[in-house]
Amino acid sequence: MDQHDDSMEQEELREDAQGYEDIGALLRRLRGRVSLREVTRRTGVSTSYLSQIERGVSQPGANVIRKLAELYNVDAQQLLRRAGHGPQPGPYTDEAMDVERAYRFVLDDPAFRVGTRPDGPMTVNAKRFIVEMYEKFTGKRLLE
Repeated sequence: MDQHDDSMEQEELREDAQGYEDIGALLRRLRGRVSLREVTRRTGVSTSYLSQIERGVSQPGANVIRKLAELYNVDAQQLLRRAGHGPQPGPYTDEAMDVERAYRFVLDDPAFRVGTRPDGPMTVNAKRFIVEMYEKFTGKRLLE
């Protein structure tokens, strides 16, 4: 969008990719003062879905991320990684094992009774997202 300073937005996106801001908040900030209706008009993504993404209710798919990256004039690959669509660590790496351990801890916590339990195979990044949300709401630190 024209009112964004490209170099400033790219730098902020790189900083955000380090994990300091969830994807919904990042997209809301990138949208700035532009209405959701205008974003819908330019991308074809429904206003209600955009709102759900920005509120953290839904995780955007890769196609939506690409459309928004183009509209906001930011690097699509960085935004995809930030949304959890980046390369997955191998299943037996230390990182993947740490995420799995933390994910199992979250599932075993009797206080974790929010919504539907995940069912079926999940990527390491999806499990990491659940663990990070758990950490955010409980204040417990499970991942380094």
